[in-house]
Formats: sequence, structure tokens, C-alpha cells
Amino acid sequence: MIKQEVNEIKRLYTPSNCSITRICGCYVDGEKNKKTEFKEAFLSLPEEEIFKYFELLRKTLSGTIGKNLLDLEFPLSSEQEGGTQEFLLRLRDSKLKEDSLLEEFYDKVIASYEYVGNYLILLIHDAYDVPGKTTDGLTMDDASDTVFEYILCCICPVNLSKPGLSYDVQTNEFHNRVRDWIVELPEAGFLFPAFNDRATDIHSALYYTKNPEEPHPEFAENILGAALPLSAGSQKETFQALIEETLGEKAEYEVVRNIHENLTEMIEEHKEIPEPLMLDKHQVRNLFEKSGVEEEKLVDFDKLYEAAAGNDTSLMVNNVANTRTFEVKTPDVVIRVNPERADLVGTLMIEGKHCLVIEINDHVEVNGVTVHSGISIDDDYE
Repeated sequence: MIKQEVNEIKRLYTPSNCSITRICGCYVDGEKNKKTEFKEAFLSLPEEEIFKYFELLRKTLSGTIGKNLLDLEFPLSSEQEGGTQEFLLRLRDSKLKEDSLLEEFYDKVIASYEYVGNYLILLIHDAYDVPGKTTDGLTMDDASDTVFEYILCCICPVNLSKPGLSYDVQTNEFHNRVRDWIVELPEAGFLFPAFNDRATDIHSALYYTKNPEEPHPEFAENILGAALPLSAGSQKETFQALIEETLGEKAEYEVVRNIHENLTEMIEEHKEIPEPLMLDKHQVRNLFEKSGVEEEKLVDFDKLYEAAAGNDTSLMVNNVANTRTFEVKTPDVVIRVNPERADLVGTLMIEGKHCLVIEINDHVEVNGVTVHSGISIDDDYE
């Protein structure tokens, strides 16, 4: 799913757009015991509660695609009778009205979700009448020709509120605050089926994780039957390791800088395209060649890539490129540069020493104090 499709579903979680038919929940304690369950027609809930649920549901579709929101494809085995995708289809088609299916789903979550503490399993069913769109992107509310029927699940921690003093209006006094259990924003969740190309895709699901580096893979694998891709942090570490192993001990500063500049250029050229920019093994090799990596250092590239990331793994450019800053670090000095002006930092041999050289203009500040940049380098050093 692309960002526009995710946002389209999120916009349903408002009073004017809501079409949610049913909401179900199961409260689980730290010992994995079911404390209570509920199931309601969503629009029959008090208005104040509806708004609270809207916040939880929207959060399950929030974050960065490729980091917090992950597109997962079901393996063929999961679509057979008894598979995870087949079970989720039955759960969706039941419109959450079959108690036996709900109990089976709750049991699956409790058995697979690793969490120390209490949590709430929330599950909704919705049938979204998808409006048509003109070729120039205008929505036609009266031209719908498809219905997107889906379920959304979110796992929300439930913790005690903080202790403190509170003001009692009736007695006009301050007393110790009564602590109660608060449902917090979700840690994990999923949308099934996926809403790809603004249509139902029963072969995919959209997975949410609050912490990209702790994505609860056991939950995704056991409930969805799909393995999670490398996390954003792991992709970045993998890419950095691949550069170092390819270049070897004599990694050249200019080559690494060229890789950064080429990645930045790719992101800029792709910014109007909604689909995430991905690099497979061959595209990473082409990037290295374009950046000046010598052919002799690319002889074993395929083996290095397979060992680092896996032969069929693609890397998301926004996960491996540092778009916020270009950083050069030594044991004693750290230089941070606008990522679009990495060309301002170069290398030079001065008096037999390898030096970093920074191009400066007329405005220079030292600890916030503006100084004159009357600095020159002798021609002998160039």
C-alpha cells in the first residue's frame, strides 16, 4: 500500500465517514489470562468512546511506510485450508459475529504475542464503499463500483495511570488520585486484506509496528503466516556493511561520498512517485559502479550481497540513505553537512598528512560568534 491508500482508510475513522459495523475486544492480563471480552455494534457506542477508538485505529495506520507500516505477502501455503490467510478470510467474512472464530483468533494472538504486562486485543470489521476517481484524481462519491471489506486488529498495552494528587470538585479538596487502568496507543496491528490500488488484495496484509526495531515478528509469523522483512535499522546496517566489505580496507572517501550523493539524487528524482523506492541486488551493484567502485572490487559482490541481505532481498532507499545530514567522523572531530552539499567536504594531502578540507563562504560562526574567513591554502598544498 502507498501512503495515499493508507490515508484513505484512516479518513474513515471520523464520525462523518465511519462505516465500521462491529468492534470486538479481549482484555488479557500479564499471565495470558482472558479477563473480559466484549463485542458491540460500533455506532451504538457512546460518542465519547467512539472518538477514543478512532484514535487507536488511526494510530494503527500511522508512521512511515517501510518502517512502521510493512506490506506483507502471504505464502501460497497460508492460502490453503487451515492456513493463516484462509482463517483470516473466514474471520472477515463472518463480520465478527461468530464467537468460535473470535475465540480462536484471541487464542492465537495470546499464544504468539510476546509482551510483559496487560494488553487489549481490538478487532473491527468495516465495509468501505470505495468512491471512484477521475483520471485527474478527483473523487466521485456517487460513482462507487466496489466495496472494500476488511478487518483491522490492534494490540494496545493497558497500564496503571500515574500516581498523584487530584482535585475533588464536590469537596473542594485535594486527595490522593485513584489509579485506574488506561488503554494506551497500539504496539502492533494489521489490516487485512490490503487496500492495494484502491482495491481488495486478499494475498497481502499491511502490518503495523510502533517500534520498527522491535516489530514482534512472532506475532506477524503466527497470525499472518508471513515473515517480516529486514527492519529499517537492519537494512541500514546491512547496506553500510556491504559498502565496507566491497571496498575493503582501502575504502576511498570520494567513493563513499559519491554513493551518498547518488542516493540523494535518486530520492529527489523519485519524490513525486508514491511507491517506495527499492534497490535489489543488481541495482545496488549499478549504484556502486556509478559511484566509482572499481570493477575488481565487484568480482565477489553477488556473494557479499547474498551473505549480508539475502539473494532476493531488496532494500528501501529511504532506510539506507541518510537524508537529514552528511556526517564525517574521526576520533576527535565530527563534521555534519547539509546532505545536498556533501561536495563541500573533500580530502587533501597537506605536509604529508591526509586532511579533510571544508569549503567555506564569507559567513562563518565559531560557537555562535561570526568571524571573518580570511583563510587561504598555499598552492603547494593543492
